[in-house]
Amino acid sequence: MTISAAYLFYALPLLLMFYFMNQRRRRLEKSSAATWTEAQDTGMTQPASLHPVIDPARCIGCESCVHACPEFPAHQVLGIIRNKATLVSPTDCIGHGACKTVCPVDAITLVFGTAERGVDIPQVNPDFSTNIPGIYIAGELGGMGLIKNAISQGRQAMSGIAGYIGKQQRKGPDLVDVCIIGAGPAGIAATLGAIEQKLSYVTIEQNKLGGTVANFPRGKLVMTAPAELPLVGKVHFKETSKEKLVSFWNELERREKMQVHYNERLQKVERCAEDQLHVVTDRGEYRTRALLLAIGRRGTPRKLGVPGEERSKVAYTFTDPRQYENCAVLIVGGGDSAIEAACSIAEECNADVSLSYRSQAFTRAKAKNRQRLAKLESDGRIRVLLESTVTAIDEKSVLLKQRDDPVEIVNDRIIVCAGGILPDAMLKEMGIQVEAKYGTA
Repeated sequence: MTISAAYLFYALPLLLMFYFMNQRRRRLEKSSAATWTEAQDTGMTQPASLHPVIDPARCIGCESCVHACPEFPAHQVLGIIRNKATLVSPTDCIGHGACKTVCPVDAITLVFGTAERGVDIPQVNPDFSTNIPGIYIAGELGGMGLIKNAISQGRQAMSGIAGYIGKQQRKGPDLVDVCIIGAGPAGIAATLGAIEQKLSYVTIEQNKLGGTVANFPRGKLVMTAPAELPLVGKVHFKETSKEKLVSFWNELERREKMQVHYNERLQKVERCAEDQLHVVTDRGEYRTRALLLAIGRRGTPRKLGVPGEERSKVAYTFTDPRQYENCAVLIVGGGDSAIEAACSIAEECNADVSLSYRSQAFTRAKAKNRQRLAKLESDGRIRVLLESTVTAIDEKSVLLKQRDDPVEIVNDRIIVCAGGILPDAMLKEMGIQVEAKYGTA
């Protein structure tokens, strides 16, 4: 073999490899630019919670963060634009943090809020304690909504609580070591941790086991990752249905004899002694040495505040579309949860479905949900009432105002998807310090 032939023999595969890698890179940059342009055009540029900020001076455009994101390839959250990593679909970011872990040059910082929109986050120490002795926060309320992170924080917070109360002397038979508010992922992990640490506890949940996850629509896939639960060890759910995850938690509740007070809502927390707290709920009172707030950021649904809203046909959660078979249903709201509820009912049931939203367009919803809704509306399966608000709810109808015109539609059921009320007032009453984060860690 001549020198030129040998050179060609070895160089050609490398040239072909470089060509195909370059073509793939160009396709990635093209799709990234298209995703970012769509996000800007639709106003979907504000992340909901924890999200990455990329330092372009450090970024080498290696794509590690793009592929590490657990939403990829179903959703392109991170992309490459002009050879730099970019958060191209901010509203799809779930705050996993895998992008920061894999970055080889430490170009990624995880932050809350943006310069345009701040996020109020309680100040929490590394052991999850607050500025108020004996009060701890874990999970979504502290800004970590991902199931894996919430479980980890619930477990770690209980370890911190065990260390805190271990320095005290138990006083009185009616005094519990810890009161846990919330039985979502963080609350479940904390309750198991209390059992493991042999602490006396009371766990209070205003709804049912699983918290917000239990109220997800039927069949919804939930993203998680291997997580460690006290008394259980590592669990290896990667992507599973809401039903399977809740069933797993129910089995844990039976097996470990978890004691949870359901349908009980926290009302007030006061200090009754130097090392004791007085917890008041709508069903009882408790004295505790420590309190763990493992609640969601929007656990109390926002109501419409109109006459007739107290009727039993009004609901604030959506779980199973089949219960609306042969009903005239009105969904109120313009976010993803409202659109997903309306579309699911229209697709799976014989139902008369209407969707009311106060704005001119669904700017807060993901593109795939807007497209799904537009198709069902064009097929005549959903009636969309933009620039409309509910004014009154009667037994067999609902009254709305659309622009300046009154509208009355026949109605059997109403689902209100208007978000929830942040527990800022409750935290302020307790004296817990809250900081507005504008794109800071």
